[in-house]
Amino acid sequence: MRFLTCTLLLVTAVVAQQQPSLDAQREAMKKLQFLVGKWTGEADVMRGAGEPLKLTQTENVQYKLDGLVILVEGESHNAEGKSVFSALATIAFDDTAGVYRFRAFNAGRYLDTELTVTAGGFSWGFTGGPVKVNNTMKLSDKGEWVETTDVAMGSQPPRHTMQMTLKKQ
Repeated sequence: MRFLTCTLLLVTAVVAQQQPSLDAQREAMKKLQFLVGKWTGEADVMRGAGEPLKLTQTENVQYKLDGLVILVEGESHNAEGKSVFSALATIAFDDTAGVYRFRAFNAGRYLDTELTVTAGGFSWGFTGGPVKVNNTMKLSDKGEWVETTDVAMGSQPPRHTMQMTLKKQ
C-alpha cells in the first residue's frame, strides 16, 4: 500500500511539473504584439543571376487561442496579380523548454524550428543537407517590417535570396 501511495504521489508531481503555464505563455507572446495586423509591401526574390523577381507581399498576423498562438498568413503576387507564393505559420511559446516555436507550411512542405525574439524583431533558421537558411526580421525606424533571407550552400558564404519591406495597414 505504501508503494502504491508513493507511486501515485510521484506520478502526480511529474504530471504537475509538465502542465503548461498559460500565463507564462501569454506573457511571452506579448513580446510579439508588434507583429499583429495586416502588412503589405514589396519583396525582391533572387533566383540566381540577373534581376530579382519583384513581388507584392502581404502578411496577415493574428492572435489565436486567447493569445497563446500567433497565426501568420503570407501571400505574394507578381505584377500581373498572380499568386506566386503562399504560406501559413504559427508561433507559440513552449514554457517548459523556454523557447518560441515557429511552424510553417508552404507548397506541401513543413518546417518546425526555433524562433528567437529580438528587440523589435525575430530570427529563425534551419539546416537541410548542405543548405543553411537564416531569416531575420526587424522593425525599421519608420515602423516597417524589414525581412531578409540568407542562404548558404556548403562552405560558400551566405547570399541574400529574399528581402521584403512591408508597411502596416
